[in-house]
Amino acid sequence: MRTSPYVTRIADRRLATLVATLPAVMVTGPRAIGKTTSARRIAHDVLRLDDPGFAAAVAANPDAALRQARDPVLLDEWQEVPEILGAVKRAVDDDPRPGRFLLTGSVEADLTSRQWPGTGRVVRLVLDGLTEREVSRSIDQPGLLDLLLTGDLSRLRIDGPAPELDDYIELAGRGGFPEAALNLRGDARLAWLDAYLDHVVTRDVTAVGERRDPVRLRRYLEVLGLSTAGLPGARTLHQAAGINQRTADAYDRILAALYLIDLVPAWSANRLSRLTKAPKRYLSDPALAMAAARVDERTVLRDGDLLGRMIDTFVLAQLRPELAQSLPRARLHHLRNRDGQEVDLVIDLGRGQVIAIEIKASSAPSARDARHLVWLREQLGDDFRAGVVFHTGPLPFELGERIWALPICALWAARPV
Repeated sequence: MRTSPYVTRIADRRLATLVATLPAVMVTGPRAIGKTTSARRIAHDVLRLDDPGFAAAVAANPDAALRQARDPVLLDEWQEVPEILGAVKRAVDDDPRPGRFLLTGSVEADLTSRQWPGTGRVVRLVLDGLTEREVSRSIDQPGLLDLLLTGDLSRLRIDGPAPELDDYIELAGRGGFPEAALNLRGDARLAWLDAYLDHVVTRDVTAVGERRDPVRLRRYLEVLGLSTAGLPGARTLHQAAGINQRTADAYDRILAALYLIDLVPAWSANRLSRLTKAPKRYLSDPALAMAAARVDERTVLRDGDLLGRMIDTFVLAQLRPELAQSLPRARLHHLRNRDGQEVDLVIDLGRGQVIAIEIKASSAPSARDARHLVWLREQLGDDFRAGVVFHTGPLPFELGERIWALPICALWAARPV
């Protein structure tokens, strides 16, 4: 199997900045998302704590292991030897120089429940899945979020031919896990994704201290895959999976700890009323959502409901790392009220300002597709910075004041002219 060259990640620049200014940085995110690969590029020494023999030696004397390593040292899969955190604490307290430690792990790092509080000693950076902007090696160009805030979209153009609907579903099916996306195709990729899910339900759950029935957890993942990008009631979900509410809540905690589900909270504002408060649920990777739902690209293209859900999940997977790195203080929400107004995604920029997004599996969006964006613009006035209707057609065009219809590929192929 051919290994692809390193793909520069959107997070790389921020990671380098954090390492240059802080003594300890934790890179976290889903398993097999590329954390070790990215961190290894700036580490001097690497302690592979997922190697049982090496881990035993480090656990016997973690302080000595750190003293013998050259900064910055990468502590890979730190959770396999939790004692190492105490050694990091002592080392940072004694010598708080920047660039001393990198930590990577696949579980949610709740340091306050471990041996030492991380406040003031470690900063966490989440590495998300590969985006098309990374794969196309265009991250040195301004991102679409930057263009929305600072550019004139009337002069926007799309580099190269725009994908068509089936192309977008193919991209969604490729997903963001580097091994599956870059090195595998067809049945080999499907087998890799199925094996990933099997590993989650049989082994990864134990990494967050849980023992659960893998059959029921796998069934719950299937329900989440079929309902990704939706607002199903909790009762609907657990009844469809054949489990009770308590079990469903436990599964949600497990999957969130493993960065496999993304609960996008409801947005609220003093000027708006009758808003729903339930979060919108996504599986974090569209290919994993398809594998969990046990559907292929052909099935998705034949099912209008699934088509919309997978397109939505794909777009969020492109936006999430862009938002985290270029606008780290911004927050992602959705909006729905009891009068029927709904906006797929609301990027809260702070100080009440927002970018609002609708996502349509249509190649010819109309003014009707932007009606909820128009409603929100009228409610917020100048705090409504921009509205976007993402679509599967080839061209960008204006739908109204501060509202644009943009091909989904504008997320990685848009250029100002």
